[in-house]
Amino acid sequence: MIEAEWWDYDDRAELAQAVAGDVGFIIESAVDARGAALIALPGGATPGPIYDVLAKAKLPWKRVTIIPGDDRLVAVDSPMSNVAALAKTFIPLGARVLPIATVNKDHRQAGDAANARLADLPWPPDLVWLGMGEDGHTASIFPGPDLEAALDAPKGRRAVGVLPEPMPKDAPVPRVTLTRGAILSARAITVVLTGSAKRKLLEKAIEDGAKSTLPIGRVLAGAEQPIDIHWCAK
Repeated sequence: MIEAEWWDYDDRAELAQAVAGDVGFIIESAVDARGAALIALPGGATPGPIYDVLAKAKLPWKRVTIIPGDDRLVAVDSPMSNVAALAKTFIPLGARVLPIATVNKDHRQAGDAANARLADLPWPPDLVWLGMGEDGHTASIFPGPDLEAALDAPKGRRAVGVLPEPMPKDAPVPRVTLTRGAILSARAITVVLTGSAKRKLLEKAIEDGAKSTLPIGRVLAGAEQPIDIHWCAK
């Protein structure tokens, strides 16, 4: 059974302050314990204001390595690139921001390359922060021909290439994503979402667990650690 704790907020400003505070605490705790922090962060519209708050925090950024939990196979200066947004915010603070994807016509080959890059990092991550799409995908674990590869990758496999089906209208390109195993290896997992429809969808996915038809339900069903879910209605 998925052990999830919901944290509800009145608005996005309150959400941003709370999530930024939690992420900052995880970073400080990791640096205190191990001298460095590794965190995986999402793209999309929801995290932006939270990153702005987090960037103002006095944290040991020079000891922090940030990777995207997933990314699109586009140029790093593309508006669709998750790592580009992360780099713009966090590199000026002194953090190390590492891409996991590059332009590649072969998404499976791109996944192999991403997996090799991640093999050089100290694992597990201190935090994997997840979002959720309206179709129930998380990171870039989408419905489609590569869903099972992302969910059931061999132990130690950290990333795979995926071809969503159907392609998302806002970014119709192949992706690279952390695998379910890589996500669940994290010391802490946080989910951040907004809107009543997404809340209902996630509640159903959690209730169904491993039997869920939604990628996020199947990912979280394997979690051995409690999941913090941060939500506001608007």
